[in-house]
Amino acid sequence: MSSSISLSSSGPPETRLPIESAEVIHLLSRASSGDEGAREEAVRLSPRSSLVWWACGTAATDPVARYAAFRVGYHRGLDSLRANGWRGSGFVRWTHAGNLGFLRCLLGLQMAAGELGEADEEERCRLFLLQLDPSGVPVDEAKRFGETFE
Repeated sequence: MSSSISLSSSGPPETRLPIESAEVIHLLSRASSGDEGAREEAVRLSPRSSLVWWACGTAATDPVARYAAFRVGYHRGLDSLRANGWRGSGFVRWTHAGNLGFLRCLLGLQMAAGELGEADEEERCRLFLLQLDPSGVPVDEAKRFGETFE
């Protein structure tokens, strides 16, 4: 049985979430290409997927809808982290593909909170992202969100 937590004597443990199924990735690809029903189909297929909720958040044009979708994805991600052995501390890095949905939702929640004037939530999310991966948000991810919030 393999563990999704990497233990190291050089620092905190690192949790790696499972990579999304090919079916979910395919639906999200269709959704990003303009297939409006694909996103809803992805939510029905995988409602616990942070990546699915991130796609919903980035597609939303209303700031409150964005905030809500990213918050759902964030909480689904916390559930997944706990189910994979995370105990509230340790690294969850951007370099592992399975972690992207959760981290993107947390970044989206940070940005959406700022957009709605919720400065304390924005700062809490910023600090949490740095605790999870001290190397910071990758430039390509930051750019992706810059486009979402224009």
